[in-house]
Amino acid sequence: MLRSIKVVLNGVERTVDVEDHWTLLWLLREKLKLKGTKHGCDRGDCGICTVLVNNTPVKSCLVLAPEVNGAEILTIEGLAKEGSLAPIQKSFIEHSALQCGICTAAFVLTGHWLLQQGDGVDRKRVAEAIDGILCRCTGYRQIIEAIVDAARKK
Repeated sequence: MLRSIKVVLNGVERTVDVEDHWTLLWLLREKLKLKGTKHGCDRGDCGICTVLVNNTPVKSCLVLAPEVNGAEILTIEGLAKEGSLAPIQKSFIEHSALQCGICTAAFVLTGHWLLQQGDGVDRKRVAEAIDGILCRCTGYRQIIEAIVDAARKK
């Protein structure tokens, strides 16, 4: 059954018709053509589909699209402003914290969320925040360093 939902997606208010069984991941990638959010396991195990919903990291494969009615959603496509990369994005580049790109958006958005939480961003806190997002290329050292460095520069 189709139903209309309203969301603020990457700062833009949108009304979208969704099916009850669609996941947020399917809505973003297939209906709205936002391919930055990656598809992985469909079980919430890999975390690569993480986006921010109401400024909280969520695995979009586990959220039904109708559940985000009224929500504010941030995907990787909405992080840069006016053609300028966000500080967390710049830090990922500076620290070579990406390789194949499959998991990058999830780590960057989670890092962005963590920086919004306030002071006290250290290696331990970063490791806890990114727990549940899998990377098979870089390991986690560069990712943690990029987030900690972005917090220092904030």
